[in-house]
Amino acid sequence: MSQHLKLIIATALAGYSAISHAADIRIGMAEALTGPAAKYGVAIKNGFTLAAEGINAKGGINGNKIVLVIEDEQGKKEEAINVFKKLIFQDKVLMIFGPTLSNSAFAADPIANATKTVVFGTSNTADGITGMGPFTFRNSVMEADVLPVTTRAAVKHFGIKKVAVLYGNDDAFTKSGYDVFKSALADQKITVTDTETYAKGDVDFKAQLTKIKASNPDAIVCSCLAEEAANIILQTRSLGMKQPFIGGNGFNSPKLFEIAKDAADNTLMGSPWSAENIAPANKQFIADYKAKFNADPDQFAAQAYDAMHIVTEALKQVKLSGNPEKDRLALRDALPAVKHDGATGKFAFRRAAPKDGKEAGYDAQQDAIVNIAKGGKFVLLK
Repeated sequence: MSQHLKLIIATALAGYSAISHAADIRIGMAEALTGPAAKYGVAIKNGFTLAAEGINAKGGINGNKIVLVIEDEQGKKEEAINVFKKLIFQDKVLMIFGPTLSNSAFAADPIANATKTVVFGTSNTADGITGMGPFTFRNSVMEADVLPVTTRAAVKHFGIKKVAVLYGNDDAFTKSGYDVFKSALADQKITVTDTETYAKGDVDFKAQLTKIKASNPDAIVCSCLAEEAANIILQTRSLGMKQPFIGGNGFNSPKLFEIAKDAADNTLMGSPWSAENIAPANKQFIADYKAKFNADPDQFAAQAYDAMHIVTEALKQVKLSGNPEKDRLALRDALPAVKHDGATGKFAFRRAAPKDGKEAGYDAQQDAIVNIAKGGKFVLLK
């Protein structure tokens, strides 16, 4: 064999070896891309996409490329279950990000835990999410960590002594938020003048708001998603009520201002993320997001963006075998030690408390930031 031919064969084998050792890392993404929850899900998808493209452009993860396997769970429990099954059994993804709403997470996350597949929530803040099993992670800060901080800030800023409460009583996120608000208000010795509820899909809140008006509160506490919150604010103002609102991170969506506009001024909202955070990582994220999507990012895009980088840090410590069961377990074992400083600031995991004697997953350890609505956007409360 000639030296020239040997060189050709050696080069070809080297190229084959490089190709055979590089692999796509298939990561599932189950988000609400249509339906009412799409106001959150589309931003989340954008955050994941931006992060994955940036990571791949820098060489991927140990030379391996991230491939997002995207499914629309429509913000529906039944669809989330179907999507999780498809991603795990048919697409054989390494892990799943999602779903968008806590209601859907309570329905679908048990499937991930039963199959020992990491499920990572970036927008699920209801109590009990990570109690479903040791493969459940989230970087969305629980309402239990955010709302007491927000309430204290509202009391100090507005001099509040009494509030009325309005919440959705048929949604895991809004019901959990109400439970936290109720406890925080009691702890802070704030009088509740009236408590009203509504059901998902309601658009007329005037009956509840008329009762609230009669109770004459200093502020209105609302555990609501953004669209309902915006309509509640508008109808409150139409009744001549000028009280400020106190909300959870469900308020943190452009949809609030698209509907309520300046009527939302003086609304307080707690969140781990602010567009006004001038840390270099956040400034770069905002600039890159605007350049790619020609729009401003929100909290949900930021949390998704950070989540992809958190998983990337874990995967850098994992030697992928190509065996889905082994690789899923290896990722689960590597994730808890990750610490990250990204668009939402400094982040670490903390182990969730066991539930019903079962091993639990991991919650976000991260500080809350209190924002106030001014002129159609949220700014840092000074």
